[in-house]
Amino acid sequence: MSSVSPTEIKREFMKSKIGLIGVIILLSLVILSVVAITTIPIDTFKQWNNPGNWISYPKTSAPAWVNYFVMEKIPEHLILDNPTVVTKDDIISLTSHQFDVQYHYDDFPSDFIYEINVEYSGSQLLQISLIRPDNSQILLVSKSLPQSDSKITHHERIFSTDGNIKKNIQIHFSEMGFYNQNTTSENMIFANNNGDVLKGNYLFLVNIYGINENVNVIDSKLILGGKAYGMMGTDELRRDLAVGLLWGTPLALFIGIAVAVGSVIVGLIYGVYAGFKGKKTDEAMMRFNDVIYALPALPFLIILAVTISNSIFLLVGFLMIFSWVGIAKVSRSMALQIKTRQYVEASQMMGQKNSKIVFKHIIPQLLPYAFASIAISVPAAITTEAGLSFLGLGDPTFPTWGQILHDANTYGAAARGIWWWIVPPGMMIAITGLAFVFIGNALDAIVNPKLKK
Repeated sequence: MSSVSPTEIKREFMKSKIGLIGVIILLSLVILSVVAITTIPIDTFKQWNNPGNWISYPKTSAPAWVNYFVMEKIPEHLILDNPTVVTKDDIISLTSHQFDVQYHYDDFPSDFIYEINVEYSGSQLLQISLIRPDNSQILLVSKSLPQSDSKITHHERIFSTDGNIKKNIQIHFSEMGFYNQNTTSENMIFANNNGDVLKGNYLFLVNIYGINENVNVIDSKLILGGKAYGMMGTDELRRDLAVGLLWGTPLALFIGIAVAVGSVIVGLIYGVYAGFKGKKTDEAMMRFNDVIYALPALPFLIILAVTISNSIFLLVGFLMIFSWVGIAKVSRSMALQIKTRQYVEASQMMGQKNSKIVFKHIIPQLLPYAFASIAISVPAAITTEAGLSFLGLGDPTFPTWGQILHDANTYGAAARGIWWWIVPPGMMIAITGLAFVFIGNALDAIVNPKLKK
């Protein structure tokens, strides 16, 4: 068996179209990983499962780009945080924030949220009203803020699902002769007399009244919930799926490469040492290898995840335990051939240690095979982790692609037609696996014929 030089491997690999396609895909995944790590704040990653962190985002919204392919425009999610401010200082002070919305979509918004962070003292009255394109005005909210003799900071979110808002809207439309208690608040205030979407300019007025007391509005934000948002849409928990897909890329590469490298190193050393030593040592080591090989990997992984921990780092270790046995068998058979070479026998006659012979004269001959095995082993590790996560046995603190698919299955995304929650993570798993399969097959085609010679 002759060794394959790195230069020869590179020259042959450059001739493989499949291998080059795999490299291009892998480089694209690496770039996505760098983008995720450098541009998305680590807090966003840590807060993936914190519902409060995503409250400003819409629920189960399609990607914004779908509007380029549909006749009826889906309302996009709007976050308005730069209102027009009007103040009036008198016996009764007034601080007014005005949000202007140009609504030209063909469907109703999903909801709306007003968020305020205000500093004040005394008694303050908060009123939110809406002026519609037909110039009718609806009082949505009228409530007193918590009274305080000293200056305090008050934070509050007001949702369109609030019972008082719906009651005020129903009173307004019943006085006008239009009343439907079964429809939502958004459908009522954004509809014309025929029940269709009323397009045009909407003005949300947020007025805070006080008596001889100034109010400092620290933050004022109106969120008009749309049904389209971002590059990849959102899920049932309002999470931006683009964040999950981007963060899932470095996590998938870490899991796949860590498991593949670890298992190949262990299997290579184990198999080479068994083949080199031979006799009873070889027999005992191979019988142990057969025992591990015979164990059903998936049931054991499920049991380990349930009984010990579902930490992603322990999962990587568990996957390594069941992934090295095949490598060990092949590397043992190769070692049996190499140890009969004259330079190996000469090293033994010169009194070199067995460990030195193994690591200096035998393992370097198997490195081309090791690199091909690493590439081919990566997809199995990624799909196994995705499968465990899909079953609910993955690490929920990490937004892996398998975890995203698990959440989609939990909330019935397929039955509800929320395809953007299912297709992108599934495609990312397939594309990542395909990249390493292409690279591994190209390397295997280069290495195996020479190893068998």
